[in-house]
Amino acid sequence: MIIGKSTKVYQVLINMIAGLIACLTIYPFIYVLMSSISSPDMVAAGKVLLLPKEITFAAYQKVFEQKEIWIGYGNTIFYTAYGTMVNLFLTTCGAYALSRKELRGRTFFTIFIALTMWFKPGMIPQYLNYKELGLLDTRTLIVWGFGIDAFNVILLRSFFESVPKSIDEAARIDGASQFQVLTKIYLPLSKAALATVGLFYAVSRWNGYFWAMITLRDSNKYPLQVVLKSFIAKMSDEVNGIDVVSELSQQTFIYATIVVAVLPIVMIYPYIQKYFVKGVMIGSLKG
Repeated sequence: MIIGKSTKVYQVLINMIAGLIACLTIYPFIYVLMSSISSPDMVAAGKVLLLPKEITFAAYQKVFEQKEIWIGYGNTIFYTAYGTMVNLFLTTCGAYALSRKELRGRTFFTIFIALTMWFKPGMIPQYLNYKELGLLDTRTLIVWGFGIDAFNVILLRSFFESVPKSIDEAARIDGASQFQVLTKIYLPLSKAALATVGLFYAVSRWNGYFWAMITLRDSNKYPLQVVLKSFIAKMSDEVNGIDVVSELSQQTFIYATIVVAVLPIVMIYPYIQKYFVKGVMIGSLKG
C-alpha cells in the first residue's frame, strides 16, 4: 500500500507528540532517581537534570536504617497479597452469579452494581459507616472494606458470558453443581481474565494510601505509602528551623524513599503490561 505524503507527515507529527508526552511523563521519575544518588549540594544547586552529580548512596543507607520502612514494606506486602486474594474471591463469586441467565433479577442487580461506578456514597458517609462497624484502625478494614470493585465485576462477568454455553450445559447434564461448574470449567478457562483483574487489584493495593491514612492510627499497621508520607511531613516540620545542610540531606532522603516505594512496581510493570492491555480489550469487546 502506497502511503501519501500527507499521511507520512501526519504520522511523524503524531510520533513526535507521543514522544514528547512520554518524555514529560517519565522525566519526573528520572529526576527523582538521579537526585536520590547525587550529592545534596548538587541537588540544591539545581545541577542535577538528567545525570547524577557526585554520586553517593548515603540517602539509601539512611532509608534502610529506618525500621519503619521495613514495617511498611511488610504491611504493604500483606495488604497486597491477602487483599488481592479477597478481591478475586468476591469478584469471581459476584461475576459468576451475574453471568447466570437463571438468576432472577439479573438485569436489576447488574444495573444496580454498575451505577456504583458513577454514584458513590461519598467519603464522609463511608467513613462513618466504617466507624459504626468498629473497623477503624484495623487491618480488617483495609483488606475487606475494599474487597470488591464494580468495574472488575462487570469485566469478569463479560468474560464469563463468553464461555460457550454448550460446555456449561454438558456439565450440568452430567450432574455437576454450580460450584463444580465454576471451579472445574469457568475458572480454568478464565486464567487470562483472572490474571488481568488480579493485577488491577494488586497495583491498586500496593499504591493504596488515602483510606489507610485516615483510618489507621497504629503506625505498626501503616502501609509503605503512608510511611513515606509521614517521613515527608516529619522532615518538613524539622526544616522549619531552618538548618540548610539538614534540609538538603533530607531532600535527597525523601527522593530515595520515593524510589524505594515505587521500585517494585516499576520493575514488574514491563512484564505485566500485556495483561493490562488485554484487560482493556476484554472490556471493550465483551462489555
